[in-house]
Amino acid sequence: MAYPKLTEKPGALETAAAIRRGEMSPHEAVDAAITRIEQLDAKINALAVPDFERAYETARGMDSEKPREGQPLFGVPMTVKESFDVEGLQSCWGHERLTDYIAPRDSELVRRLKAAGAIIIGKTNVPVDLSDWQSFNPVYGRTTNPHDPDRSPGGSSGGSAAAVASGMVPCEFGTDIGGSVRVPAHFCGVWGHKTSWGLISKRGHDHPQMARRKGFVAAHDGALSIAGPLARNAADLALLTELGASVPLRKSGKRLHDCRFLAITEFPDSPVDASVAEPTAGAIERLQRVGLSIDHSSDLLPDLAQQQTDYLRMLNIAMARGAPSPDGKRASATDWFDLLDAQAANEFQWEQLFEKYDFVLAPPAPVLAIPHLDEAVFKSTLRVNGEDIPAGQGLAWAGLATFPNLPSTVLPIGSASYEGSVLPCGMQVIGPRWSDLDCIEAAKTIGTMLHG
Repeated sequence: MAYPKLTEKPGALETAAAIRRGEMSPHEAVDAAITRIEQLDAKINALAVPDFERAYETARGMDSEKPREGQPLFGVPMTVKESFDVEGLQSCWGHERLTDYIAPRDSELVRRLKAAGAIIIGKTNVPVDLSDWQSFNPVYGRTTNPHDPDRSPGGSSGGSAAAVASGMVPCEFGTDIGGSVRVPAHFCGVWGHKTSWGLISKRGHDHPQMARRKGFVAAHDGALSIAGPLARNAADLALLTELGASVPLRKSGKRLHDCRFLAITEFPDSPVDASVAEPTAGAIERLQRVGLSIDHSSDLLPDLAQQQTDYLRMLNIAMARGAPSPDGKRASATDWFDLLDAQAANEFQWEQLFEKYDFVLAPPAPVLAIPHLDEAVFKSTLRVNGEDIPAGQGLAWAGLATFPNLPSTVLPIGSASYEGSVLPCGMQVIGPRWSDLDCIEAAKTIGTMLHG
């Protein structure tokens, strides 16, 4: 099954290889990316904070240099999500009142990317407080989906996915706590990877309300939230994941035909629209026809309804940093420790499941790219098979991997018509914690099996 055509612009590794061969200089690579942004971004509005002048200066300085060891991205232009600190650039998370915050230093991830030779040419758009499956705010405006300007590119890394899908940049880094890498990848038809929790440092990814306080330095990652890459191919995802990783990662080397899969296509109280269910079922059927072993149920699965309840409560407390909920109630320390206990028990149940299965296949979201809304998605509903459901129920497919801290790779599997528009559809490949490279490799092989 085909999916809406992506740009044919080269990816990150391909661009780096062309620079090494002398086919283009870093300056020419940056110039080409900026030209694409100037041609495309008036309609898409993916770029929130440009940094073209410094990017040109950095690239010109690299023109006379050669890549050093440990610089696989030498001369490659890329962007990062607006919420990552880049020295000298604004980071306001969509708040007009916080536009005075200018990052004093690079985030740890940006430092690593620059050390690998990447040239940061700007930062991409987000929803206010990174809390929506859209990407619009009063500071930077609204980002549109490159496949349909009347649709959302997803969120909160929606600007990231739109920039990659349209060909403005070959790769990006976003963050994910409620599907914020995976849903934009799914909505925009690109590859995205939710890393194992704790794998990639988020130091320098702090709310500007706190970060602008004198002497503030965050020394820990928040619960559930991760940093993860977006790209147009699996090889770029793997490289970006390794560059950001704070611990060494290894591949199992196991052949996909020797692996066992569990397909999860139903979730309590989170129905899946036919536009997602049909491409997913078709992909699973094709994989079975070429010899993959895929089960459709297992007694080893945790209680998914309870997992969703615990996930949503932890998510809401983490996003609000313990502030009172809309009903005025505030979680106690005992509530939080109870959730940590529930999460640990859930992680253990998933570990037991992965003693039998190598990977889990699942939709990233219950719908395809949604029409633009004037309010946050999670204050509204999702249209699923002709009926409106509370949007929060759709978070179940993100929480599937988020609550137990598992890695998950989203790959494009096809397309379908949703609410009158033909749109891309993705699928999650979820694995045991720290099996990030195996998830990406499995997704790559699955992509080859599905599309040749």
